[in-house]
Amino acid sequence: MLLPATPENVERSAALLRAGGVVAFPTETVYGLGALAFEPEAVARIFEAKQRPSFDPLIVHVLDDAMLSRVVAEFPPPAWQLAGLFWPGPLTLVVRKASPLPGLVTAGLDTVAVRMPSHPIARALLASVGEALAAPSANRFGGLSPTRAEHVEASLGDRADVILDGGRSEHGIESTVVALEPRPALLRPGAIPVEAIESVIGRLRRDAAFGPVRAPGQLPQHYAPRTPLRIVDPAGVSLQARKRAGVLSLRGSFEGYAAHRMLSRGGDLREAAARFFEALHELDRLGLERIDAQPLPEEGLGLAMMDRLRRASD
Repeated sequence: MLLPATPENVERSAALLRAGGVVAFPTETVYGLGALAFEPEAVARIFEAKQRPSFDPLIVHVLDDAMLSRVVAEFPPPAWQLAGLFWPGPLTLVVRKASPLPGLVTAGLDTVAVRMPSHPIARALLASVGEALAAPSANRFGGLSPTRAEHVEASLGDRADVILDGGRSEHGIESTVVALEPRPALLRPGAIPVEAIESVIGRLRRDAAFGPVRAPGQLPQHYAPRTPLRIVDPAGVSLQARKRAGVLSLRGSFEGYAAHRMLSRGGDLREAAARFFEALHELDRLGLERIDAQPLPEEGLGLAMMDRLRRASD
């Protein structure tokens, strides 16, 4: 059921969550599919709705420090440093979990991925529920992340009890995920540039992203459109090969493609990230034979977008 995110519908959604339901709601990154984090049966509905494997842990969303204290066992000094600067906001921290948190949420690990969203609707929902919410992206597992309520409806249909429509997500790309033990490590680049995090706590390990799955978005194949996608310099693609393909570019214009989506005329990576998944959704709906994605600069938010393109490519 798609509903505008009015105060009345937020309260209605909170009541559904307290009764064991699942609700899709906007965050500043992408739309999430939420359930009460401490209710295993409710969390299981997330996995069923998304057709998500149980070995892939979920992110837990909290409203404030009091809610955080019920989710984590310890919050080391670097976590407090980062939270002080980037929370509420699109940063997920992986720390030791509180023992009552169900193993289904954390895929049996002794750590939990937790964040404090800044989106006013997400925060209003958390405040109304009064409990932490487990909430991965509100789409079928492995598919494109949703940045609009319509994307959620197309992917999940009635698998969500309610879809709260709060318009387009601000950042348009998922949160940055950082593990803090035994040494700070980047698990997933995202909406906060890695450089901003490293300026606070020093260099992050990067190899940790290729170890065991400790947070969402670490699987080799993820974020994929139904249309086959490849990363290629469009300038080197022949006119004949462009005819039934679409192209995703940062700011360049390429003639001969059946469809073209430009992320930022000025080459601004923040603007590009906000448009990234929406442009892929648009291209994916056109029945093209292929999507050619132009390589992006691997710095700032470009690092996060290239991570998504590599996991989506065939």
